[in-house]
Amino acid sequence: MSAPLSLTGTPASPGYAEGPLFALGTALNRYEPKGSPDGERAALLTALDGASEALALLIADAVGEAAEMLEFQLAMVEDDALRAPALAAIDAGANAATAWQAALGEEIAGYEASEDDYFRARAADLADIRDRVLRDLTGSNQEASPPGAILTGDDITPSRFLQTDWTSGGGVALAGGSSASHVAMLARARGVPMVVGLGPVPAASGRTALLDAEHGGLALSADFPGVEAFRRAAAAFRSRRAGADAYLRKPAVTADGVSIRVQVNVADPSDVDTIDIASCDGVGLMRTEFLFGKPSGLPDEETQYGAYRKVLEWAGGKPVTIRTVDAGGDKPVPGFTVEEGNPFLGLRGIRLSLARPDIFRVQIRAILRAAVHGNAKVMFPMVAVPAEYAEAAVLFADEAAKLAATGVPHLLPPLGIMVEVPSVAVAPELFADAAFFSIGSNDLTQYVMAAARDNGRVASLNVVTNPAVLRLMSGVAAFAERSGIALSLCGDAGGDPASIPALLAAGLRDLSVVPAQLATAKASIAGLTIGSA
Repeated sequence: MSAPLSLTGTPASPGYAEGPLFALGTALNRYEPKGSPDGERAALLTALDGASEALALLIADAVGEAAEMLEFQLAMVEDDALRAPALAAIDAGANAATAWQAALGEEIAGYEASEDDYFRARAADLADIRDRVLRDLTGSNQEASPPGAILTGDDITPSRFLQTDWTSGGGVALAGGSSASHVAMLARARGVPMVVGLGPVPAASGRTALLDAEHGGLALSADFPGVEAFRRAAAAFRSRRAGADAYLRKPAVTADGVSIRVQVNVADPSDVDTIDIASCDGVGLMRTEFLFGKPSGLPDEETQYGAYRKVLEWAGGKPVTIRTVDAGGDKPVPGFTVEEGNPFLGLRGIRLSLARPDIFRVQIRAILRAAVHGNAKVMFPMVAVPAEYAEAAVLFADEAAKLAATGVPHLLPPLGIMVEVPSVAVAPELFADAAFFSIGSNDLTQYVMAAARDNGRVASLNVVTNPAVLRLMSGVAAFAERSGIALSLCGDAGGDPASIPALLAAGLRDLSVVPAQLATAKASIAGLTIGSA
């Protein structure tokens, strides 16, 4: 019997799993050279076409974040710049498999070494593309994991996660990874337990393991001394989850009777297809980046209008807060964003929109036209100085006047700002002209703590409950209350039961969460008193 061994990492998606370990990775068959550069080129191009077709099929069944990730992969597979080094290597005498692996290996290494958090996160997508094409070239099949397995490895690719059947349970235990990665977001949305940052996980495929993704642990032996305690904790977690469902369609109220608004964050219009509007108080954040990152290019006015109208009509009169495009930083958009040495401190959010009024005005017109179909609000991301809010408001008024002059139905919604740049949180009184505030806890935390939110090496610093972050939030809440300005929070912290007590204690009374967190957020609120929050 092997000795019990346990590892500690960072929870990325809460939950528990007990099942066989399964090491990620594909054993590739030997590649059979084609004998000529023309034959090797044809083999690689055929494999790339096959990858495009497979990704297109996955995209057809995906929504929201999953669709965005897969669309990025499809755009990369079809990008001539990605395949050019491999084709050049083939012309120099390499076979297709060697050329492709070398070209993608160099590209992945560049992404992993980037100072840009976005590109580091995309390294997993490139690895996914590399492996997909290599499997096609070598005629290899990706081994399926057994039901209920705990998948282990350095990282997991988005498509591998999406292709795994999670209906029988299971989880993910990674040596590296990040709790803010794209796969971690998918895991939280689907309720799949996931722990990252465990360090080297011994090769132990088939051994039964215990994954505690509530506290961040992996026990690599079924005879681990704490197995019964683990099972009790897992049962208690399931019980809490089941109990939370009873709160889903009830108003959120603390134990001492204080009402808390709980809204949802919407990443894609299709998200609302599975949400009962009766379960929430509206949409605290409707992202619009999903429209701008597609291979088809920048969206036209009608495409945007249709997307905004769908969500507004679904909300049935409840508020829908549409955030103008938050491109830049970790969201590059071809034809819109610019390459910068430090994009998180560069031309992103509202400052990018103001720098490209030709693109911004199209979005403004679409929002103004859609606003007649519901209770719309608009907020500007990454505002740092009052002049940015004022300039954006002028553009909205200008486009409204043009629509009025041509008789096009429209409505000018209330205009607010995101509170995510520390300059706003430190001096909120300078932004009293805004109709409302919405705290973006993800960016505010990373800027205050100088710790990127998707960098596992500084994860211990990127904590929303740090006193410095909470003090800023409390100051914003106090000012908003004195001034009669509506205030909400739309970052990940709003749906985290461990953070909610501190948020309520800081004065927050309006939280917007991802749909998967609605029930647990409401259940957490119901167990608190404002005095104990």
